Amino acid sequence: MSSTPSLSPSASPQGESVRAWAVVLASSIGQFLVVLDVSVVNVALPSMREGLSLSGTALQWVVNAYALTFAGFLLLGGRAADLFGRKPVYLVGLGLFTAASLAGGLAQDAEMLIAARAVQGIGAAVLAPVTLSLLTSTFPEGPARTRAIATWAAVGTAGGAAGGLVGGLLTDLLSWRWVLLINVPVGVLVVAVVVLGLRERHEPTGRRGLDLPGAALVTVGVAALAYGTGRTESHSWGSAQVLVPLVGGLAALAAFLLVEARTAEPLVPLRLFRLRAVAAGNAVTFVAMTGGFAMWYFLSLHMQNVLGYSAVRAGVSFLPHTAGVIAGSKAAPRLMARFGTRTMVAAGGVVTTAGFAWQGFVLTADGTFLGTILGPGILMATGIGLLMTPLTDAATTGAAAREAGVVAGLVSTSRQIGGALGLAVLGAVAVSATAAHGAAPSRGQLADGYAAAYLAAAALTAVSVLLVGLLPRTDTPRPRTTRTPTRTPETAEATV
Repeated sequence: MSSTPSLSPSASPQGESVRAWAVVLASSIGQFLVVLDVSVVNVALPSMREGLSLSGTALQWVVNAYALTFAGFLLLGGRAADLFGRKPVYLVGLGLFTAASLAGGLAQDAEMLIAARAVQGIGAAVLAPVTLSLLTSTFPEGPARTRAIATWAAVGTAGGAAGGLVGGLLTDLLSWRWVLLINVPVGVLVVAVVVLGLRERHEPTGRRGLDLPGAALVTVGVAALAYGTGRTESHSWGSAQVLVPLVGGLAALAAFLLVEARTAEPLVPLRLFRLRAVAAGNAVTFVAMTGGFAMWYFLSLHMQNVLGYSAVRAGVSFLPHTAGVIAGSKAAPRLMARFGTRTMVAAGGVVTTAGFAWQGFVLTADGTFLGTILGPGILMATGIGLLMTPLTDAATTGAAAREAGVVAGLVSTSRQIGGALGLAVLGAVAVSATAAHGAAPSRGQLADGYAAAYLAAAALTAVSVLLVGLLPRTDTPRPRTTRTPTRTPETAEATV
């Protein structure tokens, strides 16, 4: 079946506006939970290790179990939403995520905690593409969709910045268990919003089967790439521990493309890549995210390992970054209407590149928050906010509503794999710059390594700016007008 969670044509404008807000609220909170949980657990890892007597390997798998299943099941989650309806798939994903959070928070040993984190990753992978496809299938292409995506991007990206603060507060004031248990009441609240506020219009077209061979291959392939990339933290790129999963992942993805080209009901219809916006949008997203995840990761390490900040103080120090992301995301729709989507992708990339470069040049062991963190941080965060809204809008343009889920899954996968690969590369740059000083680096030497990572992030983000020319010029700047458009049921969603 094809399902569209938009509003009935016969509904009143007021009812449409309320339901449109329900879509935006459900999408934004779902994305916030998914992104938050990537970072919130990191702060609690030392307490988890002490509380459950975890080994170093087990502690690593607390992080990896979530990351691998999240990366591996994104496309499957997106396609399932197209086939079985976005509202039920949203509820399934959120239910898995919430139940796994409860199990993880109550875990009594390493095995239970790691298993819960793996299931939590599956739930997040089902949920993440639906949060975007809800918007792209509800709002037609235009200003209303752009504003909805801007809210989704701002709230989701803020989740990454808020993770350290939320995790630090919960761990210090309560216990590490609450970084997982907090998802339970929030999940129940969001379920109520979705059940009561979201109405889905079903368009029966005959139930199609899910491409299970393709699903298995892409899940194994993406998870293997994520695993191999993660192994670069402790092994060289040429080692068997890294090469075997990377080569295996690439082989699985090659087999996946062969299956998709031959099956009647593919998981990812390859014709989508004939859409220039989808193909180019995902390519630019992948490259941009190789540097985009650096802001919070290396700055958190610098503040705690070099400047001696507590987890809570480091989290509070990210509040200006959060404000910058929100400001950039909310300004993006107005700027896109005036200058065009492609121009704003380039502008956001340039601002982000400048922020990374500034941070790399001023990061030192004796720096202060006001002198070395605040200014570059606001510039980086504002640039990412300006970048993600038009880039997401571009990468989802032109696809039919019935395929909004798989397109959203492609965007999420590009972001996740690009970010994972980028962090591995940037981490290697930081280690290389630090290791040159000796086996036991000082605070100054650590700062040099993190600074080198930021300069490398600036270079990677600059490459994404050069690729912006691949995006189609599908829009033209629209002059300002004072004419008030006629309000109809079809345009009521523009109030969002």
